[in-house]
Amino acid sequence: MSHCKFEHPRHGHLGFLPRKRSRQIRGRARAFPKDDATQKPHLTSFMVFKAGMTHIVRDVDRPGSKVNKKEVVEPVTILEAPPMVVVGIVGYRQTPVGLKTMGTVWAHHTSVEFRRRYYKNWKQSAQLAFS
Repeated sequence: MSHCKFEHPRHGHLGFLPRKRSRQIRGRARAFPKDDATQKPHLTSFMVFKAGMTHIVRDVDRPGSKVNKKEVVEPVTILEAPPMVVVGIVGYRQTPVGLKTMGTVWAHHTSVEFRRRYYKNWKQSAQLAFS
């Protein structure tokens, strides 16, 4: 029956709600580390997909623990990282409010498939974003 149960504990935690199919296969990077002006420009994040889970047997090296120098079975997550292509560079300037975008330089080697995904409606657009 699909009605709400009032006398039994719930199955699973609320961190995985809503339980439904995602609208798109690509995820979003929403959190980035704080910018450090002393470091040279570098890649701050990259996208991975959860491909599955498995288990490993490893030796524990924790002095004082019950399982020190013994084999322990632990679950592990397998992540898959697709190949990445740099399509542009964004320049920022420091303002009293924070970092603001100065400009974007797009690469010229982008494929037509990438440019089609950039627009909501490819046929009706002027297609001027990468020129």
